[in-house]
Amino acid sequence: MTAVPVVIGVRAPHVDSGPRTAGPAAGLGGGLVDTHGRVHRDLRISLTDRCSLRCTYCMPEQGNEWLARTSILSTDEIVEVAEVAAALGIRTFRLTGGEPLLRADIIEVVRRISRIEGEDGPVEVAMTTNGISLAQKLPALIDAGLTRLNISIDTVDRQRFADLTRRDRLDDVFEGIAAAAASELRPLKLNAVAMRGVNDDELVDLVEFAMSVGAQLRFIEQMPLDSGHTWDRASMVTREEILASLGERWRLDPVEGRGGAPAEKWRIDGGPHEVGVIASVTAPFCGACDRLRLTADGQLRNCLFSLAEYDLTGLLRGESASAPGERADEIAALLRSCVHGKLPGHAIDDPSFLQPARGMNAIGG
Repeated sequence: MTAVPVVIGVRAPHVDSGPRTAGPAAGLGGGLVDTHGRVHRDLRISLTDRCSLRCTYCMPEQGNEWLARTSILSTDEIVEVAEVAAALGIRTFRLTGGEPLLRADIIEVVRRISRIEGEDGPVEVAMTTNGISLAQKLPALIDAGLTRLNISIDTVDRQRFADLTRRDRLDDVFEGIAAAAASELRPLKLNAVAMRGVNDDELVDLVEFAMSVGAQLRFIEQMPLDSGHTWDRASMVTREEILASLGERWRLDPVEGRGGAPAEKWRIDGGPHEVGVIASVTAPFCGACDRLRLTADGQLRNCLFSLAEYDLTGLLRGESASAPGERADEIAALLRSCVHGKLPGHAIDDPSFLQPARGMNAIGG
């Protein structure tokens, strides 16, 4: 098939909820290697474009156009794609949104993906969340097989949080972080977008908060992924500015062995605490990128900034008359086509760069 791009509790013990499965995709063989030699091992699956916050750098407070509920992939459809991806070498599935905890069947999604066997054994299920409702759902998520967690928090100031997110929910986020810190999920990572004139005076405070709960703070350069397309490179807080600010407070020693991880890491005053910076704009890591994305409405993307998408919904929703095993082959072919079309980099600094039409909440973090 030829694809055409279309521009606060302690951890609960895990209970095995059934046999692991590789599904009809077992035996597909071969990895997902692009034309630049990058082997893809990470699939980020967006479960919804909806969110419980309205962060100013992501989406407007009102007037958002949400995906039609009928277009959102079902759990069966997500698992079908995940089984094929695992057979092709994907080892980590990161659940994102929007806000993934808004998905009503989030526990079932985690449970069923965690039961998939990849070529190297059980796959890993991670999640990125804003932390709202996490405290209530975390024990069940861990029991279902969740293994890693990233929580977004851009400020620890109550009024600033309300202004930035347009919601007074900081206590809920703190409660979710406390629950995660009390669990055995490690490493626990907190993500913060660094923004000039918004929280750039709070970088040290954010790191100190992360250290106090045993988490690693990861600063993210603000990227051109807002739904309003108002991103301005000149107003972005750069990697060098972040490191300079933190360097006034601590000695930062580079941590070797980054591999394909998006964050560069530094050891704080010799350790054990670390801080990371994801500098997608000023120090892109495209050369080692091993990630693909699946949007909530079934579109494959080979880059966060891609203008092309590869539609899986036709295969998943009966437009193909293939038997299940044949459909697995077709899904695999589409995954390979998506990987084959991956460019060497995103070219944000190139004058010809065009921002994707979708905002971050619709693409998936």
